[in-house]
Amino acid sequence: MNALLERTWRDPPGLLGALCAIDHKTIGKRYIVTAFAFFLAAGILAALMRAQLARPESTLIGPDRYNQLFTTHGTAMMFLFAVPVMQGMAVYLVPLMVGARAIAFPRMTAFSYWVYLFGGLFLFIALLADAGPDVGWFSYVPLAGHAYSPSKRADVWAQMITFSELSGLLVAIVVIVTVFKLRAPGMTLARLPLLVWAMLVSSFMILFAMPAVMLASTALILDRLVNTHFYDPAAGGDALLWQHLFWFFAHPEVYFIFIPALGFLSAIIPSFARRPVYGYPAMVLSLITTAFLSFGLWVHHMFATHIPELGKSFFTSASMMIALPTAIQIYCWIVTLWRGRLWLATPLLFTLAFFILLLAGGLTGIMVAAVPLDLQLHDSYFVVAHLHYVLIGGAVFPLFGAWYYWFPKVTGRLMSERLGQWQFALLFIGFELAFYPMHHLGLQGMPRRVYTYAEQMGWGPLNLLSSAGALVIALSVVLFIVNTVRSYRSGTSAGDNPWGAATLEWTTASPPPAYNFERPPVVRAREPLWERDAAPAEVSGLAEQTREVLVTSVLDANASHRLACPEPSPWPFVSAIAVSVFFVGSIFTPWALVWGGIPVAISVTLWFWPRPAESEAHLAIEKRP
Repeated sequence: MNALLERTWRDPPGLLGALCAIDHKTIGKRYIVTAFAFFLAAGILAALMRAQLARPESTLIGPDRYNQLFTTHGTAMMFLFAVPVMQGMAVYLVPLMVGARAIAFPRMTAFSYWVYLFGGLFLFIALLADAGPDVGWFSYVPLAGHAYSPSKRADVWAQMITFSELSGLLVAIVVIVTVFKLRAPGMTLARLPLLVWAMLVSSFMILFAMPAVMLASTALILDRLVNTHFYDPAAGGDALLWQHLFWFFAHPEVYFIFIPALGFLSAIIPSFARRPVYGYPAMVLSLITTAFLSFGLWVHHMFATHIPELGKSFFTSASMMIALPTAIQIYCWIVTLWRGRLWLATPLLFTLAFFILLLAGGLTGIMVAAVPLDLQLHDSYFVVAHLHYVLIGGAVFPLFGAWYYWFPKVTGRLMSERLGQWQFALLFIGFELAFYPMHHLGLQGMPRRVYTYAEQMGWGPLNLLSSAGALVIALSVVLFIVNTVRSYRSGTSAGDNPWGAATLEWTTASPPPAYNFERPPVVRAREPLWERDAAPAEVSGLAEQTREVLVTSVLDANASHRLACPEPSPWPFVSAIAVSVFFVGSIFTPWALVWGGIPVAISVTLWFWPRPAESEAHLAIEKRP
């Protein structure tokens, strides 16, 4: 380890240093751990709901509290866990995988985390204060309008969206710039790891999708606080406008959760099959095609509305077409596994489960894409089952596999294989017990978002089975936490590359130093660590006493110039506090937009106060001896 570089790049120690930290690895770990904490909190809410529904006519939880629980559960899982945890993985891994010393805009990355944290705390504090949102994680109008929700509960939901979407947009910008401009020399777009492609594609999706829900939630806040009428049909508004804006975001949202999970599989499968992934160009084109098609599906959530029948047919076709690019990727993964020498470690077990669960979720997705069947199953527990098969089976299982795969890189230690296999078995069995019966409940007519049901409906046995499955899932999560804590404290030393993987993050120490790479590598192949013919090379000329990164061209990653990186600063944290006060205050009084803007302006000005430019030095590429 280069001691001089370590002093130059490390964050300051102590509490103040923690508030000033801008190292992408620190911010990425914070995103991942915080997202998992919100996952646990939302899981507790789900357990309470399953306890309520385990038997008919239960009085464990009343209707008002139940409405708050299911709204907060869905909101937290979608906005505080699923998207942020994928972005946290991108913040940590992408700079390492492209051979960069740092992430683009490190202070903005730190700011995005604090905004995300404060928005999540705002939601759960409101729930504890009996002011949690109660209109569903989709907050449909007119139910979310002032006439039907006169309290501040709907305002809490709408403003929490502003927090999470601001954070998500900033991270998307950071990832895109990092991939396009901070890649190692020689890492052309045709040599990008598939996980980096997945993170890049999902970041572009976020840029195009998230403004829609920010616009929708802002219009809702204006309707509620200053009496505009965007969603009031009596005053010339349109309630369906909310659904169009929300689902234009929310259906692509499923895919910018899902696409990073596909990237995890494309990193894990080659390592445990001991061969490069089959069909790299087809895999990249499939990711891009999925992203494009995902923006043409939003109306399949609105088949029960008075959309013209001809229009519904186009969205039915698009809903079925989007299965094709994923099928191409599954074919390429199967070929890779079939031709490889499989190492059935825990990460690969979670990957193999993905094939089973996604197939089931995809088939039910095709079913509800058909208008006649969707009209029968709409707002039933069949849709709940489909959603969880797609999101948990298609994203959470690969995420657990990614955790086991990259845990040695983050900590330098391996997780227990025995405990990992037990956790996998419990999670898979618990998942099937919890969510498969919901298909039958939906077919039997049980509506979702109900807090109880009559005994004569005959839904009790299946609900009890589903609740038992939720308990098994909870046990698997507890085992996962035990495995993580135990491995972090006393796990087996992993070495720098325990899996024999092919991508650049495994070339540096585990855990990585503050500067990532002593000298940025030069890439000559798609699997640089498996390439034997190309002579290894490195970049020289970057300063050791100042923070500098190498900037390269967008297409071919040719070395361009050095860029001075900012130093750690408290102003992103202070700015996040000011923005949080601005957002929260605005749901109580419009004057918060005036007076709350003053501390925001001051903190941001001090954040961006200019400093002297750094000198330039000569860059060179040298072959390693």
